[in-house]
Amino acid sequence: MVDTTAALTEERIWDLLNDIADPDIPVISIVELGLVRKVVISEQTKVNVTITPSYSGCPAMTLFKEEIKQVLLASGATAVEISISHSPAWSTDWLSEPTREKMRKHGIAPPEGNSTDAVALFSNGKKPIACPHCKSTTTKLSSQFGSTPCKALWYCNSCQQPFEYFKCY
Repeated sequence: MVDTTAALTEERIWDLLNDIADPDIPVISIVELGLVRKVVISEQTKVNVTITPSYSGCPAMTLFKEEIKQVLLASGATAVEISISHSPAWSTDWLSEPTREKMRKHGIAPPEGNSTDAVALFSNGKKPIACPHCKSTTTKLSSQFGSTPCKALWYCNSCQQPFEYFKCY
């Protein structure tokens, strides 16, 4: 249950937004993913949240906007405005190591290196990706696209498990 009696502070809003899960990787939040860029409170209860899409045309943006509004209005905000920022463009470089570890535990290989590395968005599969299940690098690219455009499907020859790799960009 949401506490509507607590004052709306910037810290509290960040905490509330940190409870909104990413629909593609439900073990990490939109804050951990780096989508929430800025929170501004005006007149004590009016809130503006700036978010950045993970990629152009991301279908989850509509869901994020609705969930942000719902959570903040239920927590005492009288008005919620969502601003979209495309600059700087979102990058997997913003993922912290604890967030990457959550992805591994969920069975998704987090991006290796950074967005400028050769293993970026359209990896040719020549550099092996570590399996999130057994940590083996005896893996191979099965498909450039997994369950969503931001993931590729890989296969581990050691534990014989398929897994998704969250692509760098």
